[in-house]
Amino acid sequence: MNLTLDSGKLLYGLGVAFALGALVYFARDVVFGLSITVTAALLLVAFVGFLLAGLSRERDLLGTVAFTISGLSYVVFLGYVVSRYEPGETVVFFLLAGSAALFVGLGYGVREAGIALGRRTTIGVVIALLVVSASLVTADALGGDVSYTVETNDTTTVALSGVGSDTDRVRGTARVGTLTATNPSWFTRPVDLPSIRGCLAGVEQGERSRANVDYEPASYDTPNRLGGQSTRVHELTVSFDFATNQTGDRRFAVERRGDCEPTRSEPTLFLVVDPDDDRID
Repeated sequence: MNLTLDSGKLLYGLGVAFALGALVYFARDVVFGLSITVTAALLLVAFVGFLLAGLSRERDLLGTVAFTISGLSYVVFLGYVVSRYEPGETVVFFLLAGSAALFVGLGYGVREAGIALGRRTTIGVVIALLVVSASLVTADALGGDVSYTVETNDTTTVALSGVGSDTDRVRGTARVGTLTATNPSWFTRPVDLPSIRGCLAGVEQGERSRANVDYEPASYDTPNRLGGQSTRVHELTVSFDFATNQTGDRRFAVERRGDCEPTRSEPTLFLVVDPDDDRID
């Protein structure tokens, strides 16, 4: 059997595949550090730009490639918006239905109505889109990223909550401070709460020196984004174990540190924050 392979189509296909990879990688927010708003806007600009490029061609193979990349840009854009903004089921339905109507209408316009754009018009619109994109990226960069401020109490009292049936430890919990996430930008940005751990100093030998630090509300109970010019406050709650012979509440001084080296004579709880994380004040 004689198989022939069109080298031009193969190269076009590889180009489309790599374009899809670039779009998906861009939508993962692992490069450039852009806000959610601007990332979505740039994906939409890519859709419009490649659509215009396809409309400026005379229905040749390169025009089909442009339409394909345009459609893929829209699919990635829609998936990104739904995953990041987490709209309700009704909104998702209307987004999908509206997208179906959009592409059916575009297909009808291209096939039946013969919609086409002149080369000069296309270039002018693309330049305008590039200017808008550059303006959005510049405003995004000037707006700044989400910052986190940790404020600790001077002291805290640990309430002992009783002993489990299968352990010789008693659980203690306490609120020790707050973490405030602040978005100074005008655009919605992703939130990635920093890791904070705790350790004890000045406690009796045999007591566990490590402490678990949790956020209230927990990160999985809150949106993974923060609107422009907005703040969100999380309580810092510490939980750890004591020996069962401990009775009553325990009082600890609270300090913020960059490492965990228990060297205090009085009972002290250290909140360890990564000193190299420049997002944290």
